Amino acid sequence: MNWKTFFVQGIAIFLGFTFWGAGMVKLFNEHQFIGWIGPPWLVEEMAKYNLAFYATFIAYSQIFIGFSLLTTRYKLLGSIMMIPMIVNILMVTISLEWQGTPFVLAFFLLLDLILLWHYRDFFRPLIEEEVKDSAIKPRKPKTLNGHLVWLAGLGLQILAVSVSFWNWYAACVIVFVGLILAVLSFKADQMKTD
Repeated sequence: MNWKTFFVQGIAIFLGFTFWGAGMVKLFNEHQFIGWIGPPWLVEEMAKYNLAFYATFIAYSQIFIGFSLLTTRYKLLGSIMMIPMIVNILMVTISLEWQGTPFVLAFFLLLDLILLWHYRDFFRPLIEEEVKDSAIKPRKPKTLNGHLVWLAGLGLQILAVSVSFWNWYAACVIVFVGLILAVLSFKADQMKTD
């Protein structure tokens, strides 16, 4: 792995962990989850304005987008979806007059733009419709089995949120197993393509 690939993977994992953790901590029972950005009490805060459902939607979106980046299987999809996520969070923070958050979000946006720049060959056919498929650099193929294994890992993340209200330790085990499954999705691809 060269330094450029390592750098891109590192950004994806950092952004992924940041947003995945932010979503999980908002939804876990009593906000008992690892998350270094927040606020974990966003749903409760937004409920004052009858926007609890919207805040819950943001939290689940953070989990999906963050998980896509954290597990690095869907870096491109996650980095595309990250832009409207950051803009939504920015609008909430401006509306609630939170100080400092726009600077943090600008940093995350910069990191996300670096990821998007790495995948710029995918965007050229969208802008210049006459460009042939050969303009896209070849990448390792992904298989249906790999997609399903990854999806099972994501499903376990969602299940863990509900389980956290019953047993925190069991929820953490489910989260861990889901992460392992998502990482193993690359092995599932290799087994099918070999």
